[in-house]
Amino acid sequence: MTSFVDVPECGNMAARWSSENVVVEFRDAQATAMSVDCLGQHAVLSGRRFLYVVNLETPSEAPRKISRQSKWDVGTVQWNPHKTEAHLFAASSNQRVDLYVWRDGSGEPHNSLQGHTRVISDLDWSWFEPEFLVTSSVDTYIYIWDTRDTRKPTVALSAVAGASQVKWNKRNHYCLASSHDGDVRIWDKRKPNTAVEYVAAHLSKIHGLDWHPDNEYILATSSQDNSVRFWDYRQPRKYLDILSCQVPVWKARYTPFSNGLVTVMVPQLRRENSLLLWSTLELNSPVHAFVGHDDVVLEFQWRPQKEGSKDCQLVTLSRDQTLRIWRVDPQLQKLCCANDITEELMEGLSLTTETEKTLRSQGAEPSLSPGLTAENSQDQLEGPWSGLMSSGKNDILGLPQTLQQEFSLVNLQIRNVNVEMDAVNRSCFVSADCGANRVRLVVKFPAQYPNNAAPSFQFVPPTNISSSMKTKIQKILTDTSLQKVKRNQNCLEPCVRQLVSCLESDMVPWFISHGP
Repeated sequence: MTSFVDVPECGNMAARWSSENVVVEFRDAQATAMSVDCLGQHAVLSGRRFLYVVNLETPSEAPRKISRQSKWDVGTVQWNPHKTEAHLFAASSNQRVDLYVWRDGSGEPHNSLQGHTRVISDLDWSWFEPEFLVTSSVDTYIYIWDTRDTRKPTVALSAVAGASQVKWNKRNHYCLASSHDGDVRIWDKRKPNTAVEYVAAHLSKIHGLDWHPDNEYILATSSQDNSVRFWDYRQPRKYLDILSCQVPVWKARYTPFSNGLVTVMVPQLRRENSLLLWSTLELNSPVHAFVGHDDVVLEFQWRPQKEGSKDCQLVTLSRDQTLRIWRVDPQLQKLCCANDITEELMEGLSLTTETEKTLRSQGAEPSLSPGLTAENSQDQLEGPWSGLMSSGKNDILGLPQTLQQEFSLVNLQIRNVNVEMDAVNRSCFVSADCGANRVRLVVKFPAQYPNNAAPSFQFVPPTNISSSMKTKIQKILTDTSLQKVKRNQNCLEPCVRQLVSCLESDMVPWFISHGP
């Protein structure tokens, strides 16, 4: 049975169904943090009096306990991400970090790291060097520790302001990022005296940082200002993209499958859902909501996939004191464009062809992709497409799509917007109506597009918006297209969506003067 719930608005959000596999209650644990080991065998939950180690293969069995000798709650707990050190985890408590060893079904304290003079806000193991751990604190210092010699940190980064988050880069073992209120500093551990880059990311506090799993320059920041922003720190003045919500975002992290993002919102009411899955290629609405927890999700982590399995598992801990394991099957992953790209592109083409056949049978002119018809699609594919299809998925990933491909796959089912595309003449005609605002726009694509060559945008009659509004839209469309083509990415869909956003934002004063 499919059950629906209310979820907080975040774009055009719809109710989603519950798909968890396992629910385990820890009513007396008072757990505040959780981590899943790199083998996917155990989760550790940090309670006030005990650390609870849950066997994820048999989660309903009673967890093993490790007694804690501290009056302070655990702030952050994290297993070492390296298989050679999979038995080791770290837990921060007030001003110190305790290291624990877990072997043969039992655990014990191993060592502690003491150097901070104020409470520790975050910790993170290096993805490259199993012995290295970084900690951040309100005391303005970020310390890098070598667990083979715990007497003092090996590197001290002085940030002037206290840090709330610190994260190692997943692709560059010298690089890390820290957040300070609404700002992000990028560090090279070989140059500890000063940050190598500074990003004024948000006007409100940053609650979460996450590096992109494949690109060493890109990271996501989630903030109290109700947004997630995506950055290339080499261009720190302008974010790459933004996910706008109506509630603060505590955490936003990339998925282990491509182009996915999971966020934890702060629900305004307990019955609202806060755990959402997005495609970073389409941030207007989530592709799935994980429905089941009765309170805020405190932590979520991915369990490594078993050999041969295509399913992913998301493990979550909530303030309702339940741990849940959610199955994320290939169909759900595919909504984030995670599956075989060749297969997806072929599906997109066949859908386009079928759509146009249907339109012709009804005597209608096709509007989705006029340049591609059932009769000529094969001929047109015998250029760039035939090479791509024969050479496999990796080549597709490495090459920009042709304009024909972009037109055939673009998703522009937007209310009050019509886009007529002409691949042969490398242009399209965009019509958008929003209240009294009417825009007609001709978009022309140069031959090199999208290889660092942006299209041009020209307003044509009967456009009736003011010249200042035209200037504003022209600048936004130009900036958006340039951001995309610099990375050899298609820009038509994001540009059209930006156009609609501009028109809708301009509607407020119109409604005030004219009424609905």
